[in-house]
Amino acid sequence: MAAHWTPRHTLVAVLGTVATGLLIGLPTDVVPNPVFGRAVPVTWWSYPALAVIAVLSGLLLATYIRPGGDLQVDAQDRPARRGVLSALVSLFAVGCPVCNELVLVALGSSGAMTWFAPAQPLLAAASVAGLGWALRARWRGRSACPVTAGGETTAS
Repeated sequence: MAAHWTPRHTLVAVLGTVATGLLIGLPTDVVPNPVFGRAVPVTWWSYPALAVIAVLSGLLLATYIRPGGDLQVDAQDRPARRGVLSALVSLFAVGCPVCNELVLVALGSSGAMTWFAPAQPLLAAASVAGLGWALRARWRGRSACPVTAGGETTAS
């Protein structure tokens, strides 16, 4: 895999990491900002969870850059779907348990704190596991049958 990694891959990985960190961190107020707020303080584990999720998401995004520089995503790509779903789960994992309207409607504010808040670290772990699975699947697929710049496979 490393032999196929280009400076463009690195740039996409870094930009994808920063974008994911902001797209998840800003609305959940893990990244402090004047637009969004929280009724419950950010938990200590939300920071490392967001960092790991952002890095895995950036690396996963970079695997979709072909050697020629084009972005290649197939609608039937299971790792892509798993990665997007895992990143969405992370919004619930690091978000404020009583600020989430879906959780409030389903459980109420006391249920959100009693049942949902303790489950959030499990959601973070599920998000990391899903992103890790998707990244591993993409890396294994690229190293098993690498694609040349012209789109042909190098395996015979």
